[in-house]
Amino acid sequence: MAGTGTSEGLSAEERAAVKQRAKELRDQEKAGKSRAAGEKQVLDAIAGLEGSDKSIAEGFYKAVSDVAPGLLPKTYYGFPGFANTEGKMVVFMQQASKFKTRYATIAFEDRANLDDGDLWPVGYAVLAWTPEVEARVRELVTRAVG
Repeated sequence: MAGTGTSEGLSAEERAAVKQRAKELRDQEKAGKSRAAGEKQVLDAIAGLEGSDKSIAEGFYKAVSDVAPGLLPKTYYGFPGFANTEGKMVVFMQQASKFKTRYATIAFEDRANLDDGDLWPVGYAVLAWTPEVEARVRELVTRAVG
C-alpha cells in the first residue's frame, strides 16, 4: 500500500500500537479491575509524554477523575483513558505524537451517553489544555456518564 511505510499495510507506529494494545490486554487480564493497577498504567503513560501532549493528558486525567470517580483509569493502545465498571472504554485521549498528527484528540466510545438525535460528535481536537477546554471536557464527561 502506498504511503503506509510497510508492505503489510500498517505503519511502524500502527504496528507498535497494536503490540502495545496486546500487552495492555495481557496486563489488564492479570490485574483484573484493579483501580490502582489501571491508575499506574495511565500515570506511567502520561509521564512518558512531552510538551502539549503531556499538559493535555494531565488536565484530561484530573478533569475526568474529578467529575467521574466511578470510571476506572485504563490505558487504551497506550492512550490515557477511563473505562466503566465492566472494563469497557468510555473516554480516552490520543496524544498527537503517537501518530505524528497536528493535534491531540479526546474521544468517547459508544458507552458514553452523548446521544443527541441522529448525529452527535464523539471526538474533539485539542491543541492546548486551557480553562475553556477543561470546562468543556468536564461538561462532556459529566454528560457521558450521566
